[in-house]
Amino acid sequence: MSENFSDKLSQAVLQTIAYSDIFDYPLTAHEIHRYLTGVKASYEQVLQVLEEEPVTRVGEYFTVPGREAIAGIRMRREASSRKIMPRAVRYGRILAALPYIRMVTLTGSLAMSNMEEGQDIDYMIVTAPNHLWTCRALALLVARFARFENIQLCPNFLITENALTLTDRSLYAAHEMTQMILISGPETYDRMRRLNAWTDEYLPNAQGAPKVFDMPKTPAQFQILLEFLSRFFPSHLFERWEMNRKVKKLSREQASSSESRFTNDVCKGHADRHGEKTARELEKRLQSFEPDLTAS
Repeated sequence: MSENFSDKLSQAVLQTIAYSDIFDYPLTAHEIHRYLTGVKASYEQVLQVLEEEPVTRVGEYFTVPGREAIAGIRMRREASSRKIMPRAVRYGRILAALPYIRMVTLTGSLAMSNMEEGQDIDYMIVTAPNHLWTCRALALLVARFARFENIQLCPNFLITENALTLTDRSLYAAHEMTQMILISGPETYDRMRRLNAWTDEYLPNAQGAPKVFDMPKTPAQFQILLEFLSRFFPSHLFERWEMNRKVKKLSREQASSSESRFTNDVCKGHADRHGEKTARELEKRLQSFEPDLTAS
């Protein structure tokens, strides 16, 4: 490796570990390679840097010095995630069978097996155009039934096939895109990744889905039947009514969040502004490394 590339790679490795530290999530060497920030490098090159840089290793995990305890947090959360994952996938497949839903992915903490017991299960859903708000209403109905199992479903990010190119282009958004686990809609997923190739600027090694569950090659018969029957009802009237009232209500409730967006093609309810908070926390953590990391 050239000296210039070696310096850049060292900075990238440290920044990657610092980013995951925000979530109390130490990384394996393979995870550091996949989510390496801003630099494309081989796994062997990443291993070499890990042997040379001032990072701490606990078993298979690498973390910021002084943060060894989060290895135990990760193991506890992985155990919790393993328990909830089968039910999260089952409900994801139920969502995928609803009419006009074209893709379902798991996002958030469960996608990284970093979920505490009792936390919400986050989904990103892609719908057919002109059906987003109807699909959201149906998804929330499924979520109500899930509560009987003491499961909290949170379909908090829905877009239509007209909005596959995301407007938020940040390290946080790139992580959300490359970490999501595909439950249904591989063709839509592949198209979405192609249209958002900007994620390569942030995470050039994070190609493809980290995990894909087995899924039917054809849409569920239930979905096909419901979509056929909907042609005989004025479903567009419900869509327009639901959109008008929800856009007005949600826009008012989340007016303070620059990360929330509500239109006929997008329902993104991020009232907690996780992206902004993550960026601020990353800046703080980089201060514990070399000063020039904050400029990378």
